[in-house]
Amino acid sequence: MDLKRAWKEHYAHVPGHLERFRRVSGVASVFNANIDAVLKVAPGRVVEWMGDLGADEWQVLNKGARRIDEPVDLLRGFVECFSKGVAQEWLVARESTFDWMAARLGYDRLQMGGQGGIIANVLAVAGARRVYVHCASLPAQQAGLFLDHDSLVSTDSAGALVPARGVDRPGDRPLIHWILEFDKGAELELGGLKLTCPKSNRFIATYDPLNFRLELDDAFDAALSRPGHPLDFILLSGYQMLTEPLTGGAPGSGLARIADSWARVSRWKEAHPGAVVHFEFASTQDLKIREELARFLAPRADSVGCNEQELIGILEVLGEQSLARECQSLGAVNLFKGLLKVYQALGLKRVQLHMFGLYITLIRPAEAARGPVFEPRANRDGMAFAATVAAAKAGTGSLDRAENLLWAHGREVSEHSLSELKALAAHLAAAHGLDALAETGMGSCADFHVVAVPTILIDKPVTLVGMGDTISSLSLVGLG
Repeated sequence: MDLKRAWKEHYAHVPGHLERFRRVSGVASVFNANIDAVLKVAPGRVVEWMGDLGADEWQVLNKGARRIDEPVDLLRGFVECFSKGVAQEWLVARESTFDWMAARLGYDRLQMGGQGGIIANVLAVAGARRVYVHCASLPAQQAGLFLDHDSLVSTDSAGALVPARGVDRPGDRPLIHWILEFDKGAELELGGLKLTCPKSNRFIATYDPLNFRLELDDAFDAALSRPGHPLDFILLSGYQMLTEPLTGGAPGSGLARIADSWARVSRWKEAHPGAVVHFEFASTQDLKIREELARFLAPRADSVGCNEQELIGILEVLGEQSLARECQSLGAVNLFKGLLKVYQALGLKRVQLHMFGLYITLIRPAEAARGPVFEPRANRDGMAFAATVAAAKAGTGSLDRAENLLWAHGREVSEHSLSELKALAAHLAAAHGLDALAETGMGSCADFHVVAVPTILIDKPVTLVGMGDTISSLSLVGLG
């Protein structure tokens, strides 16, 4: 069978999926939204900042903790990423250091940051009737990054749900993540040592004291605890910034914040029977927090999402070191084995992996009575829709307008994606007796339903920021 033709037919249904979104009554996108300040850094700026600080090259080239206490640590982190061409995110622990950054760095542009904020904008464009976005801080500078949709709401200073873009909680301080970009081939000379950047990438310096402790807005909590506000889906994110103990000496426990947040979400579910909870498992550096998220939060959610590296991180805290190492190959077969282990070990109801070129979802058959969210064909359609919109985001750089959503519709799935799908199909046939996965994208056995969708890849993406969040949310919302 011609696989490209088969998948062109499966993708043909994508435009109709938008109609399902317009029937979604309410989605909560919680907990994190912030401001991303994007700055393209020319190497000469590093030398300039060193002069301001009176820092020498050895302070900047020195290895140390991946944390920003003093301004020189920002330069140290940037130079490490620049020299290797890698992306890293370091937390800014001190307000005085943030003040120096605010005074000296500047930015080329501001954009919406945080999974909660990014997802909220996308869902509003896709047409959900009401999108509730939680903001620990919502001054006018943050509010202006939300799209101008009356359906997209948050709480104002009086605690009322109003269109998020018009809110100004004047006592709130902006939460800014600096994204310092650098270009392949750029050269930086420090103390006679010439560093040439091998790959374009970015270094992220995050000052976010409220989200560091998962600060929850009581007015938002109260609003969603009332049945009068329709709610079909609850999308959880932002836990990756928690630490144990909390960053910067904040009182309390990161582990306790996880439990407290779930208690609130449980009240929302009680007020809205049938609401589906999805937890997006972002890259979490603190091992105690990562294990708690895996063992406590993920099994309680109805659905979990992750990428390749996040899957490997989950396997590590579950003690599956050998399988985690196998997954480092990033091939579909090994990643599927890892995903299946997580699904089984944690007793998950639905889990989705978004890897390069392929999305894979495992669904517990016993959940079928709860509706399309747990039905394979509906998931295949949702995943194809998400793949189309993700390609549009990569190709256009923005999903601010509804006309961009289907920009990639009609493009063929990539050869790389089909190659990964065929390898996975052969493994499932041999190991689990599942046939025709490559042609249909679906297979079932006693323990699981599996859905696998090859994706549309864009050769020169404009942006990949927030891609995983977009994929997970769009794959799910609209299935109910």
